[in-house]
Amino acid sequence: MIRKAFLSDLDIIYQLSQACAKEMIANGIYQWNEEYPTLERFKKDIELHELYVLEEKDIKGIIVLTELIDEEYVPVKWLTESKNNLYVHRLAIHPQFWGQGYARQLMDFAEEYARDYDYQSLRLDTFSQNKRNQKFYETRGYKRLGDIYFPKQSTYPFHCYELII
Repeated sequence: MIRKAFLSDLDIIYQLSQACAKEMIANGIYQWNEEYPTLERFKKDIELHELYVLEEKDIKGIIVLTELIDEEYVPVKWLTESKNNLYVHRLAIHPQFWGQGYARQLMDFAEEYARDYDYQSLRLDTFSQNKRNQKFYETRGYKRLGDIYFPKQSTYPFHCYELII
């Protein structure tokens, strides 16, 4: 089941993100660290009603869906006009459940949500050193566009992707 997150889920969500960061770093992927994502960021996501959890007994994964464009995204040459777009952030599956289709379920949910609410596209970024994620999005039909940087996370770029709905 995918549902909106509650503030009571905050500790579990943060622990999940920290487990992901630790596992990614162990695999040479320096996408998340002690500076990102923060507990405060997740709290704000929940308060804005933008954070969703995939739950089967326990929370297995999370995703943020928002209409707000990050300032880093503004200079990107998107496929569609920057209005009525849905942005995906902080998609994460607990490492214990990697490779079991939970990320696919969350992205299916995001794409269905975008269609149901008549968004013109879904936009996201993924770390340039995370080849598995790039393949995941490209196989789903996302088009790779420009690069952006998040210096607190990495010196490497993040690739932007868009899927026209």
